[in-house]
Amino acid sequence: MSASENEGQEKLHDERFAPAQVFAHIRSRLTFALDPAPTELQLSDPVVDADLEHDRPTVFPPATGARAAAVLVGLVAHRGEVSVLLIERAAGLRVHAGQIAFPGGKIEPKDETPAAAALREAEEEIGLAPAHVEPLGYLDPYVTGTGFRVIPVVARIEPRFSLRLHAGEVADVFEAPFAFLMDAANHTFDSRTFGGRLRRFYAMPYGDRYIWGATAGILRNLYERLYA
Repeated sequence: MSASENEGQEKLHDERFAPAQVFAHIRSRLTFALDPAPTELQLSDPVVDADLEHDRPTVFPPATGARAAAVLVGLVAHRGEVSVLLIERAAGLRVHAGQIAFPGGKIEPKDETPAAAALREAEEEIGLAPAHVEPLGYLDPYVTGTGFRVIPVVARIEPRFSLRLHAGEVADVFEAPFAFLMDAANHTFDSRTFGGRLRRFYAMPYGDRYIWGATAGILRNLYERLYA
């Protein structure tokens, strides 16, 4: 086994990432309070102007009229480890086609809370029954370049679930190790030119999956809330 493989195995067996420790730690750090209030948010854009001095994404205020949305940051409680449930968006979508994302979408008037919206969207997109999901708290709201103010809902998922993908929206569902995603050594910066301007964003390559933008930014926020 190579040195990098040994390091990866040690990370997976780190006591901090044992399922009982993970969920106890999350319950001690997260709440269902949104602070600051939604009308006063100052949030990161997933594709942002490069901040070369500090080598990190720039923070922008939310765009006026940003639409409310919620995503489910689902943590699957396997017996020996925790994994993060992620989707690959369908190739034919108008925006974010083929990208790695969390299940989620717009908060509708019928949704009593952002958590309710995230559960509803997860059931509609991938057939995840709410009975298998226990919301644990909110991360910091996140404003996207496409005009959404997203509330990430961290939740515990019982592993004995079955899924039914909405073919028009979701191409695939997969799980990535929580320990891998919570290791800052796996958090990188990448940059691309959008609209003639260089933009810089978080990325977390995992095998042949390229996790970036809003998804990587939300995972980075989870890391900062729990382990930074």
